[in-house]
Formats: sequence, C-alpha cells, structure tokens
Amino acid sequence: MVRWRSMLLACCLSSMGLSTAKADTLMLTSLLWPPYSGQQLSEQGASIAVARAALKVMGHQLEVDFYPWSRAVKLASMPNSDYLGYFPEYYFETEKFVFSKSIGDGPLGLVEQKAHPVSWNYVEDLNRYTLGVVKDYVNTQALDRMISTGVQPTEAVTSDEHNIKKVAAGRIDAAVIDVNVLHYLLKQKPLQPLAEKLQINRQILANKQLYIAFRNTEEGRRWRDIFDQGLAQIDVETIIGELLYRED
Repeated sequence: MVRWRSMLLACCLSSMGLSTAKADTLMLTSLLWPPYSGQQLSEQGASIAVARAALKVMGHQLEVDFYPWSRAVKLASMPNSDYLGYFPEYYFETEKFVFSKSIGDGPLGLVEQKAHPVSWNYVEDLNRYTLGVVKDYVNTQALDRMISTGVQPTEAVTSDEHNIKKVAAGRIDAAVIDVNVLHYLLKQKPLQPLAEKLQINRQILANKQLYIAFRNTEEGRRWRDIFDQGLAQIDVETIIGELLYRED
C-alpha cells in the first residue's frame, strides 16, 4: 500500500509539471540592476524575490548568478549552458527565448539636466538630441528602430551609472533609464551629489513589463510553464512594493 501511494504521488506530480528528480533547481543569470536585481540587495532584488517565490510555491528552488548584462544574456543563450534563462528583461521579438508572464513593471523614461530639459511630443522629436543608452538593453520598439536605422543619435555605455554621469556632465542631452533604477542610484553615495542637477523628463517613454527570458528549448519551455503556474499563485505587487520601499 505504501509503495502504491508513492507511485500515485509521483504520477500526480509529473502531471502537474513537477519533477521528483534532482533537477528541481532552476538556474538563471541576472545582472546588477537595483532595485530589481543585485547580489547585495535585500533578497537579491525585487524581481528575484518574485521569481523565487513563484518557484517555491511549485516546490522548486532558484539559483541566480550575476554577470555584466551582455554576458548574462550570452550565457543563457548557449545550448550547453546550465542556465535556462536570464532576467529581468523587457519583451522583444526573438526565436532564441520564450518569455514568462510579467514579473512586475517599471516606467522607462529619460534622465536629463534640470537646467536643460528635453522637449518632445512624439518619439521622432528625440532625433534632435543625443541620447545615452546601455549596450544590449532593449528600450522601446520605436526608439530601437530609430537607433538601428541611424536616425537617432545615441552613445552606448555599459551601465546606467555611466549614463547618469554623462548627462550630469553635459556630454549627452539625456539617457534612457528605468525611473525606479534612477531613484535608487541617485540615493547611493557615489551619485548623491548629482541628484540636485538631474530629473526624469516629464514624459515617460513607456511603462515596461518585466519578464524572465527562458531559452526556447523543450526544457526551457517546461520551466516557463512551471514558473507561470507558480506566478499565478503569489501576490507579485506586494512582494515588489515591500522591497522597493525597503531599498529606499
């Protein structure tokens, strides 16, 4: 009877998309992108806290390794990598990855000098300005299209911190940045002196949803489905809200 119950439990878990095998830890890559992700942040950041909670409710664990963004994406895309995805990421058209349901959102805007605000009504109006972007970040579809065709002047750097410094120094007119990221960074000691000079432009580029990008393989899609099931069972907004306030 005990053996029969064990076999029945294993079948039930299997039908739910769960596994009784050792492969119960999802390995993902991420980057230092506070307050959403970062090794030294409380619970490793708001996005990672959400992901970990969603997997926990499904009986699984999450392991996250942190790299510079370009390397995080590359490692997650390699066929023989232990990593089955990376995050947090904005949605974009790709055949390499499949995306989870939203794990939160963040307003995407332009950081600018208070003394020299950027004036625009339509995204095409930004073509008369030089904008800072972070290398390999997805921005908005319209903006990325203008960048790829060369009509939008941009300068690419490796981090949001670099862009903030360049805007403050007047080396570029503005830079694309998540509003929550900007607020967090300007409260950190190295950038605090710049806070009085900078602001977010009055017009937001987009309110962007954040996702986990899973490698588009059978195993990646399986984990995506498990994750989405768990995500539906947790209170994402509460988890994010508590951590954003805590990081403030």
